[in-house]
Amino acid sequence: MSRLYKEGHRELQRQFDTERLADRLEKVTYHTSLTAEDREFIERRDMFFLATADDEGRPNCSYKGGDPGFVRVLDESTLVFPSYDGNGMYLSFGNTKMNPHVGLLFIDLEAGRRIRVNGTASLEPPSAVEPPYLQAQFVVKVRVREVFPNCPRYIHKYQLVERSKFVPRADVSTPVPAWKRYEWAQDVLPAGDPAQEK
Repeated sequence: MSRLYKEGHRELQRQFDTERLADRLEKVTYHTSLTAEDREFIERRDMFFLATADDEGRPNCSYKGGDPGFVRVLDESTLVFPSYDGNGMYLSFGNTKMNPHVGLLFIDLEAGRRIRVNGTASLEPPSAVEPPYLQAQFVVKVRVREVFPNCPRYIHKYQLVERSKFVPRADVSTPVPAWKRYEWAQDVLPAGDPAQEK
């Protein structure tokens, strides 16, 4: 009895004769809580991909970035990350209010390693974690359901050129993105947005 696979997965596994391999991978890699090794890997990442779906099951995938450590593992069942100022559409986090099931994909593009974390998300005020995240609008807490590594075979190797200057940092003024100064955006920015300052 698999905790991971459903009939659609099994159909393809049978078609390509990978059912035994899939069962072995579930047995040796799949787990339901974060290990110390998972924590170390996740907290060293400066980006991840977030998959969400709306109340009709339509998916959305987004990139989330910050300085290493911006995703924190609070305990073996919980991780948290900030939501910084963005474009105001809230596609991913609006989805989580309708459908809390999320998938996170963490990739080390230099060493060629990746981990998937699936769970349920809730949106919390910035004060829900200590120390608080600088300039976070809110934080996202994920209750972990599944953790498993992926085969690194197709991970292309990349190296970091520079970190985004828009990530909030202590003792540094966060710059205003250029698009917020465009004419089409000026009259619809939220009250108090720094881009409104002349």
